Amino acid sequence: MSRTVHWKGIMTCIGASLLLAGCSSAPADSNEERGEPAQTLRRQHFDAYFDSDWAMRPLWEDGRAEVARYDAQRVVNGEVLSYELTQVTQLEEFNQQFDVRTDSLQRNDIFPVMHISQFGSLPTDTPPFHFLTTLFFRRDRPTVLHKLTTTLQEPAGNTFKAFVDDDLQYVETYNSYQDGQGAGWRLLRHEVLFEDALSYCLRSLKFANRPSFDATIAGQQQTSSAAPPILYQAHVTVADQVATDTLAASWRVTIDLNSQRKNVYWFAHDYPHLLLRQTTWNGRLRRLKSVARVPYGAQ
Repeated sequence: MSRTVHWKGIMTCIGASLLLAGCSSAPADSNEERGEPAQTLRRQHFDAYFDSDWAMRPLWEDGRAEVARYDAQRVVNGEVLSYELTQVTQLEEFNQQFDVRTDSLQRNDIFPVMHISQFGSLPTDTPPFHFLTTLFFRRDRPTVLHKLTTTLQEPAGNTFKAFVDDDLQYVETYNSYQDGQGAGWRLLRHEVLFEDALSYCLRSLKFANRPSFDATIAGQQQTSSAAPPILYQAHVTVADQVATDTLAASWRVTIDLNSQRKNVYWFAHDYPHLLLRQTTWNGRLRRLKSVARVPYGAQ
């Protein structure tokens, strides 16, 4: 009996959450009236600004991973910490059964994804902070996050978060050491870009068109907090950046999260448009110092 009551309560919560995830104050689109899925509408919206074939180039089929290392800074408890941030980008094959990299290619449920890992250690007077964020995008959908996991280890404890696309919304599960958070789950609407993923998905912008558009952006998840994601109604603009003494000619992408918070990204002119530099409103800096293509798994 207790088990029946328990599952009834869970299904009630899921139903309420689905209603929250599906609510919108925006006017109905004509395509919605024709019954087209919301996910399709979101892709159609971004198709005007992003190249859906960005990751389909043969470059990613050479069995190697792109390893970019950055001199980085981050502000922790009011202190500016310098460290090395590494971002690894590579093509992988997933299977649908477990939604992870497949060990066998002799399956009929395989699909290609782009795997992006970001990791580093921040030195402190106490044991260092360690973080690892992994992002996965279907190869032909450079703006539609498939899965995100992120962990942060610090002296006070560990925090883990995961976001998985279930085709209706993102399902977040989390486990935090912080009081008032603990372990749990929540739902997040589909039509968002993730700030943690911008160093990847912005590479697929149609830079030459110098697009300017609005986007909902979920704030950075590479933190020790498991509070509900902050959703910014942001504006994205692209401009051509001439070369300077410290930066090659590049595309400058400015993201106004709101009137007080701005992030700026600089991407190389040439494909694959590697991130060269980044600054954010809360003091996170990133500057490229090396990049190499290395055998898959050897980084």
